[in-house]
Amino acid sequence: MSLPSDPSLLVLHGLRLKGFADTERLADAVGLDLAEVLAPLDAFAAEALVSHREGRLTGWSLTTRGRDELGRCLAEELAATGDRGIVDDAYRRFMALNPELLIVCTDFQVRGEVVNDHLDTDYDASVVDRLADLHERVEPVCADLAKVLDRFGGYTDRLGAALARVRAGEHEWFTKPLIDSYHTVWFELHEDLLATLGIDRAEEHR
Repeated sequence: MSLPSDPSLLVLHGLRLKGFADTERLADAVGLDLAEVLAPLDAFAAEALVSHREGRLTGWSLTTRGRDELGRCLAEELAATGDRGIVDDAYRRFMALNPELLIVCTDFQVRGEVVNDHLDTDYDASVVDRLADLHERVEPVCADLAKVLDRFGGYTDRLGAALARVRAGEHEWFTKPLIDSYHTVWFELHEDLLATLGIDRAEEHR
């Protein structure tokens, strides 16, 4: 049975995945009401686990102390499932697909040495077909993760929604940052796996 995450943990973890977010965007990202996010944020700020910035860009981010606390909580959560092996295996399968995703994204943005102007619809369609094939192969990875931890449950739908918009000709949903583009969601899934397993991205390929 999939383990649901504590709402407070979801708030900290959401900031890890987003890097920086205002309250509304964070609430939407973690699937909680605004009030359910505000109370933990205020408590975390009092403990110096998160910081708030005002100005042209207003929002929240994790402090170093908050990142360490999140790592401890995620390790405890994963241990409570008793299924670390499933997550480890899903991570290895995901990483086998990751280089292909990066190549597909690059091929959609650039043709040879020039920016893709998207005038060649046959070329774009061939790249989108490759993305769709990759999506079919990552779906079982997401499904296995969702069986262990409930917070992994949204990735299949988010990736599928981005793919549908790309197929509909909305090119920005392939790689554009700051929206739930395919690359954005994929990157968050990668970061989620690293955080869950306690792997430092800088040390990942050693």
